[in-house]
Amino acid sequence: MPNILNFGIPKGSLENATVELFSKSGWQISISSRSYFPGVDDSEMNCKLIRPQEMGKYVERGTIDAGIAGRDWVRENQADVVEVCEMVYSKVSRRPARWVLVVAGNSKVQGPEDLHGATISTELVGFTKRYFAERNIPVNVEFSWGATEAKVVDGLCDAIVEVTETGSTIKANGLRIVCDLMESVPVMIVNKASWDDPWKREKIEQIATLLKSSLAAEGMVGLKMNAPADRIEAITKVLPSLKNPTVSHLFNSDWLSIESIMSEKEVRRIVPELLKLGAEGIIEYPLNKII
Repeated sequence: MPNILNFGIPKGSLENATVELFSKSGWQISISSRSYFPGVDDSEMNCKLIRPQEMGKYVERGTIDAGIAGRDWVRENQADVVEVCEMVYSKVSRRPARWVLVVAGNSKVQGPEDLHGATISTELVGFTKRYFAERNIPVNVEFSWGATEAKVVDGLCDAIVEVTETGSTIKANGLRIVCDLMESVPVMIVNKASWDDPWKREKIEQIATLLKSSLAAEGMVGLKMNAPADRIEAITKVLPSLKNPTVSHLFNSDWLSIESIMSEKEVRRIVPELLKLGAEGIIEYPLNKII
């Protein structure tokens, strides 16, 4: 039988961002609303849509070989898996998600210790229980079926543990963040037996390398230009680069070709300077991957 890697795509908020990331990395994944089995243009892969909350346990059992989920849910389930790499991306921003302890705006609570005997509502029950138990703070932790912010507003609980990226929704509801409990980013995890399989490990490392290279290329562009040789020192001084700019001689000419990689935001500042220094034929081009 041919070797096949069973890979879990996180269903829900990370779904579209994950499919887009795979697309930039060279894999076209097609998802139908009528199927839990996305198509992928790789004969060595099968994909399954799985909730991030459940990804860890399915990977640990070997139901799937590998998958992507938030580190928060891997910790919540205490999944015994191998973490291959982390990848900072989400539906909103490229910043990590934060699980925060939240109370009403007029609450007197200033720290976790002030919640002695309190009721806390959250989706992250296991982690929250362990967090307070490790600090010897007795609390009652209840599972929240959604609309968690509303529970503390309505007085149904004393505090909540909720996930946020910007904190804007929490503030908009008149709530206050007491402290951060955990920071989470998407991680690629793999079943231990699959990681010990040479073929599967090589395939997983291939996927991880290309996904990370696509993330590294986000917001970066290549800049290429021609310049007279006597201006090379001045031009290279204003050029940011991952290492040193690439410089090559043009055929039968005393001009040089210069190529560099930089943040897209820097281009608007640098191009006018380059023109003043004598650069010509400046070309900006997008990057799919930086490896």
